[in-house]
Amino acid sequence: MDTPTFPISTLLPQLLAELEMHSRLVLEAPPGAGKTTQVPLALLDASWLQGRKIMVLEPRRVAARSAAQFMARQLGDEVGGTVGYRIRFESRVSARTRIEVVTEGILTRMLQDDPMLEGIGAILFDEFHERHLHGDLGLALALDVQAQLRDDLRLVVMSATLDGERLARLLDAPRLSSEGRGFPVDVSHFPARRDEAMELQVRRAVQQALATHPGDILVFLPGLREIQRVQAGLREMLDAGVEVLALHGELPVEQQGRVLQPASDGRRRVVLSTNVAESSVTLPGVRMVIDSGLAREPQYDPNSGFTRLDLVNIAQASADQRAGRAGRVAEGWAWRLWPQSQRLEPQRRAEIEQVELAGLALELAAWGSSELCFVDPPPAGPLAAARELLQRLGALSDSGAITAIGRRILALGTHPRLAAMLLAAGNDSKLALAADLAALLEARDPLRQGGDALATRWRALAAFRTGRAPADANRSGLAAIDAAARQWRRRLHCDASPPASIEAHQLGDLLAHAFPDRIAFQHPNDPLRYLLANGRSARLHELSDLRGEPWLVASELRFEARDALLLRAAPVDENWLRRAFPQRFTRHDEVRWDAERRALVAVRETRFDRIVIDSRSAGRVDPALAAHALTEAVAELGLQALPWTDGLRQWQARVESLRRWMPELDLPDCGDAALLASRGRWLQPAFAGRTRLDALDEAAFGDALKSLLDWSQRQAVDRLAPVRISVPSGLERAICYALDSETGAPLPPVLAVKLQELFGLADTPRIAEGRVPLILHLLSPGGRPLQVTGDLRSFWASTYAEVRKEMKGRYPRHPWPDDPWTATATHRAKPRGT
Repeated sequence: MDTPTFPISTLLPQLLAELEMHSRLVLEAPPGAGKTTQVPLALLDASWLQGRKIMVLEPRRVAARSAAQFMARQLGDEVGGTVGYRIRFESRVSARTRIEVVTEGILTRMLQDDPMLEGIGAILFDEFHERHLHGDLGLALALDVQAQLRDDLRLVVMSATLDGERLARLLDAPRLSSEGRGFPVDVSHFPARRDEAMELQVRRAVQQALATHPGDILVFLPGLREIQRVQAGLREMLDAGVEVLALHGELPVEQQGRVLQPASDGRRRVVLSTNVAESSVTLPGVRMVIDSGLAREPQYDPNSGFTRLDLVNIAQASADQRAGRAGRVAEGWAWRLWPQSQRLEPQRRAEIEQVELAGLALELAAWGSSELCFVDPPPAGPLAAARELLQRLGALSDSGAITAIGRRILALGTHPRLAAMLLAAGNDSKLALAADLAALLEARDPLRQGGDALATRWRALAAFRTGRAPADANRSGLAAIDAAARQWRRRLHCDASPPASIEAHQLGDLLAHAFPDRIAFQHPNDPLRYLLANGRSARLHELSDLRGEPWLVASELRFEARDALLLRAAPVDENWLRRAFPQRFTRHDEVRWDAERRALVAVRETRFDRIVIDSRSAGRVDPALAAHALTEAVAELGLQALPWTDGLRQWQARVESLRRWMPELDLPDCGDAALLASRGRWLQPAFAGRTRLDALDEAAFGDALKSLLDWSQRQAVDRLAPVRISVPSGLERAICYALDSETGAPLPPVLAVKLQELFGLADTPRIAEGRVPLILHLLSPGGRPLQVTGDLRSFWASTYAEVRKEMKGRYPRHPWPDDPWTATATHRAKPRGT
């Protein structure tokens, strides 16, 4: 075929020159520039490649096939020759393949299996702005390989809308930008009618566009369900002169190819597409884009414990890319089906910030390091929760290292929960049932009114297979679940047919391997309430089909403020639990605080994980366990339960004040929150040998509190924030320290002193090596406040005369000199007769 020209062509010589000198490159090129297909072909003869392969990473299967086919045609070759592709369940490569287009999960497996990447000279990350989790992980792993093992490996990150400057700075790489190829696109907002459903608005927009604008129409819809509904409606409305086609990731290869080729019979086409058509694929003949502004993107669903596709508004960058599809062959038009006043987020959020991270945590454990260079690092909280789950599944050891089971889970290439369940199934009969269960868990609920029993869904699936699906079932949903179960059996090499009937607990027995944290035991005093293995609690609704079951496994929960609501669960047999998880059943003695009795009680508990199955009195309190229990009682009751004195509160305020005034002292945090958080270190030793809270006296509590500071720090506190200070009268007066009750910040220290005791003192006394002036509460001879000042010099100069005039007649036996600067300080009245 003739080699077409692309805007990127003029940039290719500079790109080749940069890669001769640098091992990394960031390439910004808008849709239509040709980066996906022209850059790999241009690199084939690079000297540094030395005949090795080029891997091109595409985030979508449709784009991977399309790119490989286009490059193969340019070379006059078949796919699988010089250019091939590999995606999940499909491979078109051969021994002579030099350019291999792969999807993101394939690249991760390649890196894990062969970190040296023998035979590969370059990896191109296409459409990186989509920020899929596997793309971010793949780049992080490739950067690690390049830094540790393969400094000759070239990495090129290509994007249409990403912040290229930030990425180039992060990768320490040169950045190139290409012009796009496009014609002007007139963008407008197509108004909705009152209470009009999105599908009806789309149909109306398509009908109007066909009547008023030339060319084919590309409609962006969020997912397969919306495509099917709109397609059915349009086929009823439109005549045979218009062909309505679908484009999505699940479409068979032949049908995808038909959509991506020009219409052979000259008919106009309406293509209903998910966001696969945003980038990397070209639809010939499209002049009009109708954009719903919606997409289904991965979001972590805490109810199910899985990442699910949720309906979300697209980002502005995606809206711009979608509109640009109308200007690829000639000037075009784009209608947006959301109000012009609606503001979109500028960029799509990275998946790593919003999905469940168990799979990522397992990949990092298999890699042997989590210290990787991520564009956006995985958030700490979700990553820690993912590792805790993996430990429960047996995939990670207590130290965080991957186990043999973890490697088998990773090899299955699905969510670790499902993989753990499938691996634990055992014989083929159980494996077939596990395949059904995996398909049910991954799918949306096929029943409209099915209650909370997972078994009801499985029975609907079993009935569907015999042609007797329940009336309230979604038949197409059950068909998809059945197909997914068949695919699971094929992947697992399971020859057994799914069972026709099962015992009530069989689903729960399997489910326990996927949700070990959600095994639930009925509360002894409330039949609707359940205690979960992870320490939380949940409840059934009043009309639950599962009422009365002593043990359950929850596959879906709705988390609420107090107890979660059990949305979907299955009963599990306790005897089976004891055989399957003997190490999780424990019996031990515990001492805890009884708030009602305000005393410690000793109990002997039988537990399953964090579920207390049985608790009974163990008699006398063991002193060895009492210290911990009393310390935890303080956490429950608050620090006010301890024997504080005014002196100890002053000591706390002095330490906290010096922490702010003189940070170089490196004093420990002694605020209330910090004291509670560190109670095990300083308070628990003080309770040793004690079995009552009030057995801790003021002296022992004070010693425990001050143990937070070493000897030199205590000396510094006494010197720099003294309890008392000498005044000119020759006496010592107390300094009062205090902390703000809301912020904990130190308030200015206060010295309350009779005015006559400060005669002859020119300036305000200071502490903390002169950094902090005292606030002076100047008192009358009778101890009443006369003035508050932080500037004694100013008081003598401007205010003292007024105070003297007023006070001299009231306290005639006390000195009120005309010149306080030179008068002798005293705490006494004048002798009689003077």
